[in-house]
Amino acid sequence: MGALMQLWRQFLFAASMLLALALPFSSFAGGTGGMEVVPLWHSHQWRGGPKGAATETARGFVKNVANPDIRAFLPEKPNGAGVLVMPGGGYKAISRRDEGYAAAKWLNERGYAAFVLTYRLPREGWDDGVIVSLQDAQRAIRVIRSMASRFGIKSERLGVLGFSAGGHLAGLTALRSGFRSYASVDEIDKLSAKPDWAALIYPVITLKPPYQRSSTFKQMLDPSPSAEQMMKWSVETYVDHQAPPFLLVHADDDPSVDVHHSRIMKKYCDAAKVPAELVELPAGGHGFGMSRPGAPSFGWSAKLETWLKQVDKPSSETARL
Repeated sequence: MGALMQLWRQFLFAASMLLALALPFSSFAGGTGGMEVVPLWHSHQWRGGPKGAATETARGFVKNVANPDIRAFLPEKPNGAGVLVMPGGGYKAISRRDEGYAAAKWLNERGYAAFVLTYRLPREGWDDGVIVSLQDAQRAIRVIRSMASRFGIKSERLGVLGFSAGGHLAGLTALRSGFRSYASVDEIDKLSAKPDWAALIYPVITLKPPYQRSSTFKQMLDPSPSAEQMMKWSVETYVDHQAPPFLLVHADDDPSVDVHHSRIMKKYCDAAKVPAELVELPAGGHGFGMSRPGAPSFGWSAKLETWLKQVDKPSSETARL
């Protein structure tokens, strides 16, 4: 009986992987090799939330996310690694064009498969509340791993790149993979949700005093939050020796998210002996994305490229939670 049960479990897992490969796609020419849209969840998975299609402004900010997805951009010359990109937007919207698609293009040009996450926003009426963004991020990691062969990547070479509030989400995703933010829905959820590395660009890290001015603070917490609630949603709370390597990039003159957010993260990583590199730019402000020639922040992506070559090393075995 035990052997039969084991065979049955293996069959279910294999069937789930085939289901993942059969998830509906929509595609069009864009980026360097076109884009494929992969839904994260089965239809009507969650209660509450907005109605209708997502809205997108002329500047590429997305709201009204009822159906979260990943948008896959595959490189012409793949190197076998993948990156889940989490754009920012203060958890009020998602800067999918400037911090999502632009990053995907940059990654594709260097051989990385890129997956831009369109995640549910915490204040759009979901019954599960503010945890919905983390649910989507964890599920996205698992879905990508379930489709690794389809996308031409190795499941142990999958990192996250997050900007601003997306950096907050990427940090939580990297550090809370052992936390089940949702009940398992299929065999895909048996896969690890832990990324192999995390790059956080002008990220929101702490929600504790005196760093209470960010949109992330206002969207994720109650109007008069308790110390426990602020700690619960602060990224640094979860840093331990099992954390993956981190890259932190921040401008000293950031008017929206103080550079001390990244300094705090570096301090906690150092204390836990987690590899972490902090790149402080003398100028650049906030929201510079991958940056452009002539901008004060231009050139920071060279640091990312160098760092990726150091941490993204092909390996047959990667320890995960």
